[in-house]
Amino acid sequence: MLETDVLVAGAGPAGLLLAAELALAGVRTTIVERHPERPPYCRGFNLNSRALDLLARRGLADGLVAEGHRVPHAPVTGLPGPLLLDGAATDHPFSLGIPQTRVEEVLEARAQELGAEILRGHELLSFTQDDSGVTTSLHNGLTVRARYLAGCDGGRSTVRKQAGIGFPGVAARWFALLADVECELPYGPSAGPDGRTVFVIPRPGYVRIVVREDEPPADKDTPVTLELVQAQVDAVLGRHVPLRAPRWLSRFGDAARLASSYRSGRVLLAGDAAHIHPPAGAIGVNVALDDAFNLGWKLAATVRGTAPAGLLDTYHAERHAAGARILANTRAQVAVEEAGDEPWADLLRRVAAHPAGNRALAEIITGLDARYETGEHPWLGRLAPDVPLTVSGRPTHLAALLHAGRPVLVDLAGAFGGWSGEVEVVAASSGLDIGGVLLRPDGHVAWVTEGTDDTGLAEAVRRWVGDAPVPASA
Repeated sequence: MLETDVLVAGAGPAGLLLAAELALAGVRTTIVERHPERPPYCRGFNLNSRALDLLARRGLADGLVAEGHRVPHAPVTGLPGPLLLDGAATDHPFSLGIPQTRVEEVLEARAQELGAEILRGHELLSFTQDDSGVTTSLHNGLTVRARYLAGCDGGRSTVRKQAGIGFPGVAARWFALLADVECELPYGPSAGPDGRTVFVIPRPGYVRIVVREDEPPADKDTPVTLELVQAQVDAVLGRHVPLRAPRWLSRFGDAARLASSYRSGRVLLAGDAAHIHPPAGAIGVNVALDDAFNLGWKLAATVRGTAPAGLLDTYHAERHAAGARILANTRAQVAVEEAGDEPWADLLRRVAAHPAGNRALAEIITGLDARYETGEHPWLGRLAPDVPLTVSGRPTHLAALLHAGRPVLVDLAGAFGGWSGEVEVVAASSGLDIGGVLLRPDGHVAWVTEGTDDTGLAEAVRRWVGDAPVPASA
C-alpha cells in the first residue's frame, strides 16, 4: 500500500498546481493520472490576467510571459468589439497566448522539483473514506492511503461521482465539432450561403476549426472522426474544402453544471470536476488554476495541523460562489451571441462600447473582480496589487513576498513587528497610504489599515492563520 498525505486525481492544470502548492508547504503529495503520457494535442492557448496575477505570487508568471504572445484584450463571445485590459485591476493587462501543454510542463516541473510524486498510467477506480483518511483503489491493483483526496479529474470526474456529490445544471442544447487540422480556409469566420459559419483559429503549423453540428448527436460520447467534421464543414459552406492531417478531434456543447459541494468530508473537487460551462471567454484553464491556488494553502495548513477551525470549509464558500459566477458569465455570453437584436442584448453591447463599461466587463469575465470579503477599504478581500516596495534597503515588489507560500504581514508603518509564528512580518516602505496589510498565502488581503491602528488584526490572524502569538499591544 502506498501512503501519502494528499492524493490528487488528475494531472491537468488544476491537479499539477495543487500538487505544487501542497509540496511547497511540505505536504507529501501524489498525483495519479490515467493517461500514461501527457496528451500530444493542446486543449487551450490562453492564460488570462487573473491567472497570471496568481502565478506571479509564486514567481511563475515571468517565464511564461517571456515565452507567450501578449494580446491587450480579454477573449469574449457575443460582443462586437474587444474587452480592453488597459486600466483594469491587474498587474498583467493582457491575455497571454501560450499552449496549455507548455503551462502544464512548467507546473509539472515545479511540482516535481518541490517533491510531489506523479504516477502516470494509474487510473483511480474507487475509494472509501473514514474519519482519518481515504483508501483508494487503482486499476492496476495498487492501493493508496491518503489523509485527503482531491478530484481534479475533469468534467466526468470519477471522484465527484463516487463521492456522491451532485452536479446540477443545464444540459447542452447544441454541440460543436472541434478539429485541429490543416486546410486552406482563411482565419476567422467563413460563412456559407445560409449564414452559418465555420470559425478558423490560427495555431502553430495548423488551424483549429470550430463548427456547430446540425443536430445534437444521439450519443455525445461518440468519437469524432475527420469524415464527420469534413461533412459538417462542407454542409455549412455549401462547398468542399479539404481537411487533412488531423491532430485532435473533439466535441463540446453549451452544458453548464456546478458541483453542489466542493467538499465531502476528506474529498475535495477542483477544476472541471467542480464545474463545466460553455467555452466562452476561454476561461476554463484559468478558473481551474484559481481553484487550485485557493485550495492549496488551506489544505496544506489542514494537513499540517496549523489551520484554524473552518479554514478548509472556506474553499467551498469562496470558490463555489466564484464557480456560479463563471457559469453565469459564460452562459450570458452565449445568450448575447444568440440574441440578435433583442433589446437587452443591444443594451449590453452598448455598455461594452462605453470605456468604463468595457473595462468592467473585462474584469468580470476574467475574474479580476474576485473579492472574497467586503469592507470599507477597497483592498480588503481582493488580490493585493503587486506594488513596488523597499525591504532592507533593497527594491522589491509585493508578489515576491509570497513566493514561499506563507501568510505575510507587511508592516509599512513600523508598528506591527511584534507578531511571530506562522505570520511572517516584513518591514517595508512604499509610497502607499497604507500602514499595514495581512496577506493570505494566495495574495488576497485579510486585513488592512491606513495607519497604525491594529483593530481587527488579531481576529484576522486567528481566522486565516491560526493561534499565532498575539503581541501584548494588540
